[in-house]
Amino acid sequence: MKRTSFANWPCSIARSLDLLGDAWTSLVLREAFYGVRRFDDFQHSLGIARNTLTDRLRRLVEEGLLERRPYQDEPRRHEYLLTEKGRDFFGVLGALSRWGDRWLAGEEGAPITFHHSSCGHDTHAEVVCARCGEPLRADDTRMRLGPGFPERLKSRPDVRDRFLTS
Repeated sequence: MKRTSFANWPCSIARSLDLLGDAWTSLVLREAFYGVRRFDDFQHSLGIARNTLTDRLRRLVEEGLLERRPYQDEPRRHEYLLTEKGRDFFGVLGALSRWGDRWLAGEEGAPITFHHSSCGHDTHAEVVCARCGEPLRADDTRMRLGPGFPERLKSRPDVRDRFLTS
């Protein structure tokens, strides 16, 4: 069955999920943050089928989240390194981990802890307002149409009713 593409939707969440919505893709990136770089190491740590891993790594390289770099000539072997775009995904993994720790971890607690080297403390991700630093919560946040929202859709009643327009 062919999946629906969200790549051209006027929504950054939909576009991101189009690229990263498959669980294996996020797990491959998680492993890259853990320091995994080589195909066999990804395959071993995830238990993922080789063809699936090949596909996910290829897509992450094509989309610029990973860089494929040779580390051996005979036989030719490559390692996969996070790019700036890939490293920027860290906040997403942090937010997913925080949510999972709160709602899905058992009584024994979080399976992985984030340790912030700069201050020397264990911590967790928080989504905060980039302007004032306060926690960003659904109850006190509204969505507004951004400059990239298509003009042709702005006049639709469902759009006007859901989003702030000024």
